Amino acid sequence: MRAKPAPQTSDADVPATRTFSIAGHLLVAPKAAPGLHLVATPIGNLGDITLRALETLAGVDIIACEDTRITRRLTERFAITGLLKPYHEHNAALARPKILERLAQGASIALVSDAGTPLISDPGFKLVREVCAAGHPVIALPGPSSVLAALEVAALPTDRFFFDGFLPAKEVARRARLAELARIDATLVMFESGNRIQDSLRDLAAAMGARDAAICRELTKLHEEIRRAPLSELAATSDGLETRGEFVLVVGPPSADAGVMSASDLDDLLLASLRDNSVKDTVAHAVALSGRPRREVYARALELAGQQRARDNTDGS
Repeated sequence: MRAKPAPQTSDADVPATRTFSIAGHLLVAPKAAPGLHLVATPIGNLGDITLRALETLAGVDIIACEDTRITRRLTERFAITGLLKPYHEHNAALARPKILERLAQGASIALVSDAGTPLISDPGFKLVREVCAAGHPVIALPGPSSVLAALEVAALPTDRFFFDGFLPAKEVARRARLAELARIDATLVMFESGNRIQDSLRDLAAAMGARDAAICRELTKLHEEIRRAPLSELAATSDGLETRGEFVLVVGPPSADAGVMSASDLDDLLLASLRDNSVKDTVAHAVALSGRPRREVYARALELAGQQRARDNTDGS
């Protein structure tokens, strides 16, 4: 039987040079091994790129990226002339088969997100799953991560943490999600956008009381800012918060000696929940968070709901 010819690679798909530059010194990169290389890229400061990441980006046949304009700023900074191909949530269904086809031909492909570690709040999961199912190598290149960077500077427990990505944009869904997160006995890490950060802080305070927390804005960038305080304080001062930039919220776990929620915190929790939920759902949520007896919580919820109806009737008369 005659052997099949080796797969041919188009000249247009081969990087002009497999080199990169550091501080004006041009270095030659070895050709990357066939497979999918998951390359972590800086979350802000381009100096956080690793040497292995630079070698790989210069050595692969294709760099698959969320936004070619953002990745091009990185490759141009280090004089990498790699072939950039878009791979994002809007074109993933069409792009995945093409990537799998190239991998089957023996290509080396790097997957990067706009910032940080691929697959963390980006669409790379399905690609990795299909690449693994097809039997192609998947190689991880660890590096910058906003989740881990925020945990490092938050001054909160790091032995157990739960990452929840972006909170829901709509208020009702966000409050419901926070009620679930409040039950988790671990440090919580969440992403948030500037236009929702103030509302999310108020909802966090309503759901979790005075837990210690940190707001991490623009991590590793020129205007990096870290605020550490109880959630109730962060929420109360949120109107003065700079909302431009990218945010990571870190919330400490429930205190082992927190005991029963105070009466004032219980009232705040009930009032916030009653605005959008039935008394039944409000009581179930409050009992789980407050540590107080259901009979007591139910009686107080009925009392507050009655006061609210009376105010509404007065305002409407």
